[in-house]
Amino acid sequence: MTKVMKGGCLCGTVTYEASGEPAIVGHCHCVDCRKTSGTGHGTHVAMRMDGVHLTGALASYRRPADSGNIVERFFCPTCGSAIYSTNSAMPGMVFLRASSLDDPNQITPQIVVYASRAPKWDVMDPALPSFAEVPEGGPASVMEN
Repeated sequence: MTKVMKGGCLCGTVTYEASGEPAIVGHCHCVDCRKTSGTGHGTHVAMRMDGVHLTGALASYRRPADSGNIVERFFCPTCGSAIYSTNSAMPGMVFLRASSLDDPNQITPQIVVYASRAPKWDVMDPALPSFAEVPEGGPASVMEN
């Protein structure tokens, strides 16, 4: 049976349905994820783009990551809720914000990246593999393990 996750924004203008298993679920403490989440980290659910079906219009913001890859963040233009992002180094993948899931308990985080940038008050599960920055080989290398 294919896993189906549903989600959307706070005001209900944007909704989505994602089918399939996540490639990886991770917490990220980079400055961009902290600032766009409004807290100490962002939690991302990596999915194949062709398995995600959205309704509603989105706005976006593009910015280079530390790696130089372009990250584009998509959000509801009405309420500002973060929905997903893309990374130019990983075409065909979307990174759903776990906070946008209707049932966030459907996912289980597997890694922590940019742990060196985590605020001391945002404590992660010590059992998760944790990387000070992004592991050697970039984000794609984490997905392969």
